[in-house]
Amino acid sequence: MSVNSYINRLLEANVLRESILREMIETLRLPPGSRGLDAGCGIGLQCMLIAEVAGITGHITGLDISAEMLDYGRKIVEEAGLSEQLSFHEGDVANLPFENNTFDWAWSADCVGYSPQEPLPLLKELIRVVKPGGLIAIAAWSSETLLPGYPQLEARLRATSAGIAPFIQGKKPQTHFLRALGWFRELGLKECRAKSFADNFYAPLSDTIYKALVSLFGMRWPDVSKELSSDDFSEFRRLCLPDSPDFILNLPDYYSIFTYTMFWGKKHKTS
Repeated sequence: MSVNSYINRLLEANVLRESILREMIETLRLPPGSRGLDAGCGIGLQCMLIAEVAGITGHITGLDISAEMLDYGRKIVEEAGLSEQLSFHEGDVANLPFENNTFDWAWSADCVGYSPQEPLPLLKELIRVVKPGGLIAIAAWSSETLLPGYPQLEARLRATSAGIAPFIQGKKPQTHFLRALGWFRELGLKECRAKSFADNFYAPLSDTIYKALVSLFGMRWPDVSKELSSDDFSEFRRLCLPDSPDFILNLPDYYSIFTYTMFWGKKHKTS
């Protein structure tokens, strides 16, 4: 998928997670006027939500490895009038281009702990650039039910390479995102906490939500034909493709639910 296509899907699907992101950010109680890092910020959508909490005296630095993503982020941030509160840097989360103890807090959604890379080195980098006593938080998509009434098909889709991504086969169980409390404690973080946040959508769907769910289906289960039986793939095509007369989003009683899970803790004050 091209970067432009991926950006379009992010924009379309953002409405599905915006309320969850707001709730997670509010839970952290980030201090107004604080300076923080969004590691793996993509096009900066969550940076703008965090900026609402940090206020006009705060500052958020968004970092991503994709120059194209950052260019788009600068554009939408400028249009939103937030250029003074937000800045973007190109760089790798595995080797953050910042000095020790630079930020009051660090946040990463759908990146640290969710990417195929080993999580501890990435989390250690977040800890390094946060001041003693500062907060470190990571969050990621953790579950969904998108095919009500078809649990067997959905279970098989979850078991495909796309369905379990980025938790690729052969990785150690303790590197799974939902084991992040262990990572936090191993790296000496204090006051470690975890919480899942849910949202749901149901018929009648607005045009915006309908389009967002179509994008989500495309992102969640791409290229599954080789991993499903012929019968399951036929059922997938019948239920999950928008041009099908039986597309599941058209059900008058359609309902879906998904969750994000967040882990957070504080850097030791004597670090």
